[in-house]
Amino acid sequence: MIHLCYTNIGRLRILAFLEGISLLVLVFIAVPLKYYFGNPSLSSSLGPIHGALFLLFLFNTLSVGVEQNWKFKTTTWKIILACFIPFGTFYIDKTILKKLS
Repeated sequence: MIHLCYTNIGRLRILAFLEGISLLVLVFIAVPLKYYFGNPSLSSSLGPIHGALFLLFLFNTLSVGVEQNWKFKTTTWKIILACFIPFGTFYIDKTILKKLS
């Protein structure tokens, strides 16, 4: 996984993984802890981290899309949409990003 850091698509793949993990932990662990058990500590600490990863993923997707001359209506839009869906970034990494790196 270290060699992924050397390309822009590799960095995007790493960000997709981290953003996907943070979304899953937030949705399936932190939010239930907050609302069902009254413990907001994980969601209050993970929320800003997930937000930062989300923004980094979006900006890097747009940057790589411009660099690679992706069509916004097809490739770029699919990748951006994936970060709103749990497990979406993992699917996009497997179907689109892995083939490009």
